[in-house]
Amino acid sequence: MPAQRFAPFGTTIFTEMTLLAQKHNAVNLAQGFPDFDGPRFVIEAAREALESGHNQYARMFGLPALNRAIADQWMRFTGQEIDPDRQVTVTSGCTEAIACAMLGLVDPGDEVVLFEPYYDSYRASVAMAGGVPRFVTLRPPTGAGRDGVAAPGAFWFDPDELRGAITDRTRLILVNTPHNPTGKVFTREELELIAGVCREREIIAVTDEVYERLTYEPSQPHIRLATLPGMAERTLTLSSLGKTFSLTGWKIGWAIGTPELCGSARSAHQFLTFATATPLQMGAAAALSRDGESERVIGELVETLREGRETVAGALEGLGMTVYQPAGAYFIIADFTTGPRGSSFSDDQDFCKRLTAEAGVAAIPPSVFYQNRKHGRRLARFAFCKRQETLKEAVRRMQVWAARG
Repeated sequence: MPAQRFAPFGTTIFTEMTLLAQKHNAVNLAQGFPDFDGPRFVIEAAREALESGHNQYARMFGLPALNRAIADQWMRFTGQEIDPDRQVTVTSGCTEAIACAMLGLVDPGDEVVLFEPYYDSYRASVAMAGGVPRFVTLRPPTGAGRDGVAAPGAFWFDPDELRGAITDRTRLILVNTPHNPTGKVFTREELELIAGVCREREIIAVTDEVYERLTYEPSQPHIRLATLPGMAERTLTLSSLGKTFSLTGWKIGWAIGTPELCGSARSAHQFLTFATATPLQMGAAAALSRDGESERVIGELVETLREGRETVAGALEGLGMTVYQPAGAYFIIADFTTGPRGSSFSDDQDFCKRLTAEAGVAAIPPSVFYQNRKHGRRLARFAFCKRQETLKEAVRRMQVWAARG
């Protein structure tokens, strides 16, 4: 029997749907990992480290070369100079960084504001820390969004709902942009609204920015919350190598913040994993240090993903679904109930399980990412971080399935 804090969560939906995909030999558009490899120069740097004897524990908070590379990248992106030894902590993926942030900053009874739908580890990490979650719902686009702060066509939240979620017990707000699973890129106006609440109520912001380089619309650029006035001193920014360089299995993440905020994350990190794989950190340092080569690789990846987005979106629209075009990350949310067979499914779990078993294509039922699951019952999430031949095979299978009626 699991401890009570884990009782509500069960097995993560990513494991559940991947196992179901394997059982039915389905094309896996459920779990967000590429079916192509990361850049060769990064892999070679890790291989050379392995063969050169760099196989023992790394420094607890990160190899000096990687911390320096992360700090230099932050300076290039933000103009903010940070101390690589006191303001950067390397973790075993961003998922560990999220857990470290919650365990290091949240005391039992403290409240944490989450935007739903949320990456599933957020809710579990709050529970591990003994925190109390409060929810603000991102709603499907119906125009420009309340008060015009959301980008047209993007998921949006009600500013009054955000303000209403804040109490005297609120410790922090967790913001994920670009957003998984909706693909939303929070606008400057939305981030300024969040920043204003944080400044007014003395609240910490934790941002998950793992998709920071994967955006598709010039009118909707990624903006780092920590760059807004008064937010550098109250924001812990989390990110990782895996999404930007298609090396999700390496699990190299990091946290950036003031020495106090970063130290809070370290207080948990040192007792969770202590240190992250040494040769992979050396590979990550190479990835972040070779500016010209890295920018070329990232640019090519964005174009590949943009093409994948169009392939999947076009196919889902062709099947009659309502598609919510993502501006970032590499997932598409679609309302399957508008399709010709939409009324035959009881909910998103039924749709995704039948799609996997009958069509041979796996997707994620996003109701598991909501506290109020009714908000996700009409939706399905499809990953498009795959080769074109993989996506076209998934499209072919779904078209055959739909034609069978």
